[in-house]
Amino acid sequence: MIGNNFKVNKLRQCKWTRRQRIRDRLGQLGRWSALALLLLAPAAAWGDDASDSSPNVVIVLIDDLRHDTFGFAGHPFLETPHLDDLASGGVRFTNAFVTTSLCSPSRASFLTGQYMHHHGVIDNQRRMSEQTRTFPQLLRQHGYRTAFVGKWHMGGSSDEPRPGFDHWVSFKGQGTYAPDGQTLNVNGRQVPRTKYMTDELTDHSVRWIGEQRPDQPFLLYLSHKGVHGLYDPAERHRDRYRDAPLEMPSTMSDTPENRRGKPRWVQNQRNSWHGVEYPYHGRSGQTVAQMYRHYCEMILSIDESLGRVREALRRHGLAENTVVIFTSDGGHLWGEHGLIDKRCAYEPSIRIPMLVAAPALVPRSARVEEIVANIDVAPTVLELAGIEPPETMDGRSFLDLLQVPDRTDRPPRQLLYEYYWEHGFPQTPTTFALRDDRYKLIQYHGIWDTDEFYDLQDDPDERRNLIDDPVHRERIRAMRQALHKRLADEDATCVPFGLKRGAGAHLRSRDGSRAADFPESTYQP
Repeated sequence: MIGNNFKVNKLRQCKWTRRQRIRDRLGQLGRWSALALLLLAPAAAWGDDASDSSPNVVIVLIDDLRHDTFGFAGHPFLETPHLDDLASGGVRFTNAFVTTSLCSPSRASFLTGQYMHHHGVIDNQRRMSEQTRTFPQLLRQHGYRTAFVGKWHMGGSSDEPRPGFDHWVSFKGQGTYAPDGQTLNVNGRQVPRTKYMTDELTDHSVRWIGEQRPDQPFLLYLSHKGVHGLYDPAERHRDRYRDAPLEMPSTMSDTPENRRGKPRWVQNQRNSWHGVEYPYHGRSGQTVAQMYRHYCEMILSIDESLGRVREALRRHGLAENTVVIFTSDGGHLWGEHGLIDKRCAYEPSIRIPMLVAAPALVPRSARVEEIVANIDVAPTVLELAGIEPPETMDGRSFLDLLQVPDRTDRPPRQLLYEYYWEHGFPQTPTTFALRDDRYKLIQYHGIWDTDEFYDLQDDPDERRNLIDDPVHRERIRAMRQALHKRLADEDATCVPFGLKRGAGAHLRSRDGSRAADFPESTYQP
């Protein structure tokens, strides 16, 4: 049983059997012979233990990194040569998402392959149940060496080693970028810090890679603190983009056009901790534009970190058989709809980068347009290792998309998104959403407000709320029913809440905008 009264999902939806996956691989031998042979070698000997032909896996997980903050994504000034090289040397997933855009719940979903309503880590204070199985635990049980380096955050009052890892380097809670007076927990021992956080975590990762044997597969899970706020670049990068031209989002300004159709909570949040008028209650002493420039400068150290990790793999002869997965625990709004941060179901919040590369395993310069999610990483890694994903995982492996990025025979997918209201950050309500390759329904729980519906093909910036448009009435009704059925079938209709520790970040600025009016649809004709 999974703790916190969350029931285990009984059946993985859209589950492909192992036999089907093997048939898919055999069917692609003509086109991807080298890839198929490498993957079939461990598949033919699937058993209890990993063999020396099983691929190594390096996962680089960033905090709050948007999907579009890269040179290869067309960013106007940000320089990311190592990330650009990773993208050109592997597969880029252009429609990757998180199922909850909040640090701890998302990180738990990466590790478990489960939605938040199954793994039970509902906020940044909740600790993962000791009974919860993670994919690193399964890899370790099947012969992999495993290391965790970086931000754990689930139950932030402790930095003690967690199950599933042979090597552990972490810190309490959010940690700090500067090393002054801080320590890292290295395999249960407190070690004084000496460097900027991103650089120090990279040092530990590179050192551990150098200790690995070529005849035993390994997992390195590098979980960065960067680029989480407050925004503090490394000194060598600070103010590099101070004078860079910056165009803020068109939906940022407080205009009748931008307010039209938006829920009251969205309009009111602009004057809050998570809004452009009163961001972080002024703690940073910076405007949103200044914070964004520092955010971009912090990405430079992330790019350098990736370059160092990949160079270590090459230097030790491990690169050919190592799968590198680069991704983020959530997106980030930088002024869209008057908001900053994440949590909500708007595209900048839920979209994430997802890059996968391995010289001998993955095709180069490929793009995948199909929807994938953070819950898919765990079953994908397990399938790469020849381990059957447990039935409790909600995600589905995208290994077949790594083999054949342009395949079109996968069943269509509706992504489920969920976020539970928090005492500490009362600006954002409980949110449920369904998103397919064109439409998105966003439904709110516990507030007197309007829901939202968007045609993402015609309106990618989510400017026109079509929830009351008669043209979409039947589609909205069907999506509401599908959303309710998903939640009911998975015992996710009861919304839990965490301990209330105070009023939270609830302040507003007297100089900011006033409270919004009720939606027009609430008034009697």
